[in-house]
Amino acid sequence: MNIKQFYDKPLAHASYALISEGQMAIVDPGRDPQQYYDYAKASQAEIVAVFETHPHADFVSSHLEIHKETGATIYVSRKVGADYPHQGFDEGEQLRIGHVEIKALNTPGHSPDSITIIATDPAKEEKVAFTGDTLFIGDVGRPDLREEAGKMRAKRESLAADMYESIHQKLLKLPDDTLIYPAHGAGSLCGKNMSIETYSTMGEQRATNWALQDMSLEVFMKSLLEDQPFVPKYFGYDVDLNKAGAPNFKEGVHGVNQLASWQEIPQHSLVIDARNEAEFKAGHLEGAINIMHTENGKFETWIGSLIGPDEKFFIIAADKQQADAVIERTAKIGYELLIAGVAIATDDMPTTASKVNMEKFANNRGEFTIVDVRNEAEASNGKYFQNAIVIPLHELRERAGDIPTDKPIVVHCAAGFRSAAGSSVLMRSYPSAEVLDLGEAIKDFETPEPVRA
Repeated sequence: MNIKQFYDKPLAHASYALISEGQMAIVDPGRDPQQYYDYAKASQAEIVAVFETHPHADFVSSHLEIHKETGATIYVSRKVGADYPHQGFDEGEQLRIGHVEIKALNTPGHSPDSITIIATDPAKEEKVAFTGDTLFIGDVGRPDLREEAGKMRAKRESLAADMYESIHQKLLKLPDDTLIYPAHGAGSLCGKNMSIETYSTMGEQRATNWALQDMSLEVFMKSLLEDQPFVPKYFGYDVDLNKAGAPNFKEGVHGVNQLASWQEIPQHSLVIDARNEAEFKAGHLEGAINIMHTENGKFETWIGSLIGPDEKFFIIAADKQQADAVIERTAKIGYELLIAGVAIATDDMPTTASKVNMEKFANNRGEFTIVDVRNEAEASNGKYFQNAIVIPLHELRERAGDIPTDKPIVVHCAAGFRSAAGSSVLMRSYPSAEVLDLGEAIKDFETPEPVRA
């Protein structure tokens, strides 16, 4: 069998194509199916199957679109209760792709409906496991999403116990030479300790992955449940969208309203400005939120963390190329359906941002309200300024009222990206207040000793 990994770095998402005897199966595809079509054509293979290891929370899958385009059968656990045409695929069932034997293992833990896809090539004595969000390289999937994500609910403690059983009763029984292909790598919010490696072997994971070591259920659950990252606003929306099956990617992207001018955007609208920090500060719409678009940055994650799935918004881009890229990346999480319109920035945009007087700030920090928009774990490891108010960026719109406005507000993060977004959020919340972004200048300040209780 021939296996190809497709890796989406901004989402830290891995999908796969498996080819045998001219037949091709796709595992956990991303929103845009074109890369799989191109690979099938180049490999002279027919797409006959799509496997979904579970309804994903952090991206939208193209499984339904691929089915409609190619006639490929979608295989997913019956426990999903999928609303799209599919074939139930659970433990004890198997099929063939070419001469490769495919079977399912029910491996709940990340979600109650998770499966692991086991592919075996008898001729080569080769075995691979597509583990979805159950087993990662260096970690296992977080069990707390179904309390927050969508209509498909399950308690985190119950799922953590399920994960323990899935690991010990199912996955640890795989041979050491089994290749492990997960759905995510480092940077994904579906786990907390993932390796930068995107595949491994069962033997290596047995030796190095913390979650596969010998420990009691109680110790495992405590370790798994503590210090999980935040849950973005869009996760529940994507779970439900993936359960139903997403609309056609290109139709959604091409259907976004292209405005002739930013002046068509109604006053007080929710606006996301995707330009870089300097362009935004030189001139922008009042109340716009600056989420910078960079090639490998986490634009999708942050737009889905700051903007809820019940909100319509406009997008401002630097040029047509950036506008197209932003729409496509927004569509990866299904948010193209929420875009009210897209416009290109011009040099005469009305609002500018004030700059921090660095000498005054360095010598008179008490004259400023300092807001740290890093996450709680980062801040607990050491604050740059002991008097800073810590409000993680993803909570800032809801908690802006916690910040006093009697002094100029200085916003910082660890490198500048989040502070650009955070300062623009506060400028929107307090249009008459002086809000300043420390930006990359934070690197000039040393992180002090960890915060003491």
